Amino acid sequence: PEKVCVVCAIQTKATTINFNTSKSQILSVNYIILMSKKIGLFWLRDDFRVIKNYGLAEATKNHDQVVVFYLYKKLLFKNQEAQKWWLSKSLLNFKKKLNEFNINLEIIKTDSFKLFFDKLLKKKDISIYWNKVYEPDYLKFDQQLIKNLMIKKISYKIFKGNTLNEINEVKKSDGTPFKVFTPFWRNAEKYYIEKIPSKEKIIKRCLRKKNFFQNCINPYEILPKKKWFKNFEKIWSPDEESALKELKIFIKNRIINYSDDRNFPNKIGTSKLSPFIKFGQIHVEKIWDECSRVNKKRIGTSKFLAEIGWREFNHTLINHFPHMLKNNYSKKFDQFPWEKNAKFLLAWKKGLTGYPIVDAGMRELYSTGWMHNRVRMIVGSFLVKHLLINWKEGEKYFKNCLLDYCAASNVGGWQWVAGSGADAAPYFRIFNPILQGEKFDKEGEYVKKWIPELKNISKKFIHKPWELISDKNFKLGRDYPFPLVKHEEARAKALSAFKQI
Repeated sequence: PEKVCVVCAIQTKATTINFNTSKSQILSVNYIILMSKKIGLFWLRDDFRVIKNYGLAEATKNHDQVVVFYLYKKLLFKNQEAQKWWLSKSLLNFKKKLNEFNINLEIIKTDSFKLFFDKLLKKKDISIYWNKVYEPDYLKFDQQLIKNLMIKKISYKIFKGNTLNEINEVKKSDGTPFKVFTPFWRNAEKYYIEKIPSKEKIIKRCLRKKNFFQNCINPYEILPKKKWFKNFEKIWSPDEESALKELKIFIKNRIINYSDDRNFPNKIGTSKLSPFIKFGQIHVEKIWDECSRVNKKRIGTSKFLAEIGWREFNHTLINHFPHMLKNNYSKKFDQFPWEKNAKFLLAWKKGLTGYPIVDAGMRELYSTGWMHNRVRMIVGSFLVKHLLINWKEGEKYFKNCLLDYCAASNVGGWQWVAGSGADAAPYFRIFNPILQGEKFDKEGEYVKKWIPELKNISKKFIHKPWELISDKNFKLGRDYPFPLVKHEEARAKALSAFKQI
């Protein structure tokens, strides 16, 4: 009864069933036959890669024809203008890459994921695959989609997204989430290392390309209407090959000194991988794999991996405490006496605060879609603690201008600076923009690069040009603005405001 007599050859899979094949094996082969006849649909989100793209690899394993589809929901990118450029280029480049695998990438414009899938699930002979995105709304939608797929009896598979660990895997001994980074990362790193390494799955070339969806749009239709992003094209190449190349160069030339060099904006000391990580042109597991080949005892490597750790930490925080995406993590900050000053906010955005290190950072952001990590802390602290403007205003502007915008990291970073987040900077830590400039941009190279009107100012005055008494070629208020506030007065005012809560 456990054996059946059958001889079966499947041409497409070159599989033979002999006389001793068990019933379970036949069921397995029948499943392969059934799946190969269906169309495999891979829902592309933040997964613009072929290496460690688990959902896409599984789709090509099970199907002779695979279609990758991207749902462009315009509302999601309403206040993410810079990322429209990166997304458009990523879709264009990934489409070319997938052509090598006989896989078509189709872009569908939609106002609602729910309405789109309600229509899609009426079709037959399809299987759907996708990787997770670790934001509360996405994970909630995943559960609803899975429920509908089961009701419709449509086969599906969902895979781990672009993190080292799943967001619920690392918790304290009492089962509650970590709220402090150091113990979180110590446990998360240990957990990841001890896990059985996932077997590398590769994307297979499909038999032939397939067109599936109608009324698809062109990647160029996603580009912002304003053409300020033209400068981005001289700096960035949004594709997997560039991400892997940047990682290789960073590990070879810079990671050894990363712990120190990452603090100096005039140096190329960081990896600049953040936009690639955000859009999934590179998986953090791949970064870990490459870094693990470096001598782990070097502090530069462990410091760099700790930055991956902060990203993991922030993703767990926004899912365990989703209120922090729109409000203060710490409720006592709901009573903080923020000030509304449109003039100051605009000057901060345009890089016209009168503090050179702050203004250089804001101009770098607008010009390149990226800002140095040390300077992000400086400009953030200046907005919330010198100008007493709500961190939400800064988070909103960064969201619109950053190519690497990620809800978890951006909100987590801003609330860290403001003091309202988990494991945040203490309220009395108020960055002195003058001292920060003198310490981390001693010669003023970074400032002069982004503020050409200060290029002839000596390093003695480059971070405090208001002390320059006489210079016939430079006049404060004409060539460069007076400081919006005086540091000492702003600091005292901030400390007074903090005392109220």
